[in-house]
Amino acid sequence: MASEKTQAIVLKVVEFSETSCVLTLFTEHFGKVGALAKGARRPKGPFEGALDLLALVRIVFLRKSSEALDLLTEAKLQRRFRSAQRELSRLYAGYYVAELLSELTDNGDPHPELFALADETLLALDCGRSVAPAVLRFEVLALRLLGHLPSLDECVGCGQSIPDEPRTAFGLVAGGVLCARCRPGQRQVVSITAGGLAALKRFAAVNGDCETLTLDDKVRGELRGVWNNYLAHLIGHKPRMHEYLSVAAK
Repeated sequence: MASEKTQAIVLKVVEFSETSCVLTLFTEHFGKVGALAKGARRPKGPFEGALDLLALVRIVFLRKSSEALDLLTEAKLQRRFRSAQRELSRLYAGYYVAELLSELTDNGDPHPELFALADETLLALDCGRSVAPAVLRFEVLALRLLGHLPSLDECVGCGQSIPDEPRTAFGLVAGGVLCARCRPGQRQVVSITAGGLAALKRFAAVNGDCETLTLDDKVRGELRGVWNNYLAHLIGHKPRMHEYLSVAAK
């Protein structure tokens, strides 16, 4: 068994025995992994209290060649997600980031840029940035990195550029905007305003800090509805944390 070192975000912690737990970790260099942490539940365990949900840790683990769990041997805490102790909306947003990382990625499929985005988003939430823009930025950029971003400029049916209109058809199943010619016959189509579509394009284009990104109340509500439905179609079911995002809307 090879010993590996990397950074990781703790996505899930499940009690396994009186002294141990099973973890789902999103690592920088190895993607999502499941690992057994022996002795993690002991008062003076070997992991020094580092394995809190959403914590950023530096880990050492033994990789298994089969479908068995990897074995976590060391974890050093680098940053704890302290918003969980201060504000419910930020806690829900952090849980949602973890849920999307788990749902959108496969075990052992590394995405270093997605890891960096998730780490940056959790830090932004911890530092008091507005929750709704931080969450939407993570959703949009995560889908862009994973190749699932819907078409926002060109008709997903024919590839023609979509003209500026007060409202544009958005195909949840088709995967993006639709022109008037391709709209008929499409299933699960919603209408998105020019302001909402412009906001999505702005969030999809940003590569830097999210501090300047803002959403007014009307656009925020519209995009939450459209994006919730699009992600539910993409994943195949409604994410558990969607019902809590209204609390994390501001």
